[in-house]
Amino acid sequence: MAARCQEMRKQGVDVVSMTLGEPDFAAPDHVKAAAKQAVEDNFSHYGPVPGFLSLREAIASHLNGRYAPNEIMVSTGAKQAIYNAIMVTINKGDEVVIPTPCWVSYMEIVKLAEGIPVTVATNAATNWKVTAEQLRKAMNERTRMVMLCSPNNPTGSVYSRAELEEIVAVLEQYPEVYILSDEIYQHIHYTPEVVSLAEFDSIRNQLILINGISKAYAMTGYRIGWMATKSRELWQAYNRLQGQSTTCACTVAQKAAEAAYLAPQDCVEQMRLAFQKRRDLIMELVRELPEVSCTMPEGAFYVFPDVSAYFPRLAKHLGSVSAASREMTEYLLNEAHVACVAGEDFGEDKCIRLSYATDEATIREAIKRIKNALLQL
Repeated sequence: MAARCQEMRKQGVDVVSMTLGEPDFAAPDHVKAAAKQAVEDNFSHYGPVPGFLSLREAIASHLNGRYAPNEIMVSTGAKQAIYNAIMVTINKGDEVVIPTPCWVSYMEIVKLAEGIPVTVATNAATNWKVTAEQLRKAMNERTRMVMLCSPNNPTGSVYSRAELEEIVAVLEQYPEVYILSDEIYQHIHYTPEVVSLAEFDSIRNQLILINGISKAYAMTGYRIGWMATKSRELWQAYNRLQGQSTTCACTVAQKAAEAAYLAPQDCVEQMRLAFQKRRDLIMELVRELPEVSCTMPEGAFYVFPDVSAYFPRLAKHLGSVSAASREMTEYLLNEAHVACVAGEDFGEDKCIRLSYATDEATIREAIKRIKNALLQL
């Protein structure tokens, strides 16, 4: 949809994009200064496969000492960190339990590893969060990994400490199962706290922690993510895989990431407050959409409204037997010139995802256009 949006703009169509999960802020000035200094200091050669020790030390400090530098691997974005972690743990036929809605790449990466995604559907009644009982029922002797994401993409849901304690109680019963915790939105939350699974010592040997600089510091293009694990065997396998693929992450970007972690975190808080203001605005506007329901996101920068009440009318409008989220996004793109993402891609066909990682004027215009298009059905 992002590519379609760009193509329509080239043709002179005024399209409002609510697709990409990318902060619209510039990277902090001290980060840019560090990147420039790295160029001047000739960081233009290969770096060590796991990442510069100085960066891994900065990450370890950021993690309050829960992981040592030699338990951390730096990769080309959190996506590569997830990819590598799955590739070195999942064999053909292994099952990976994934609560849905979920980020679009989880299931596809598992398939690339010839694993079997086992999806567990959540719903708005539980604020799109999997329950411990659901998780227990989905696991068996073939389960090799459980994947969790909090704050969540696409729903913005955040697991509370009490909810995670119940989930951890289940995971403790399967010590041979890896737990991949994607915490890339950790610092973008509107709850009193965001609890990391790294805080639970009982599962520390099972945990694969994923994070990076893209979302919190508005540094998506720098492509720096990382994985932390207590398993030496997993760390070494990950190191071998990365050594035979991309070798190392960009050395200049690594020095910029180091600056991001070591400097005062005021910039992170400023962006978080801006996102919270935008969250409040878009929720106010979405609630005015007739026959549309939407849970309140507690983190990240997405809303995931249920627009299924319009599907029968959309099908009639299109002259088709049925319509769902993909047809709705096509309709909104063509009729309202608003680009968004089909819920089908995330595992929930009733909804569409709108990113509010954009300015308030754009948010207002997008929802106004969507409302007008829905009223035409």
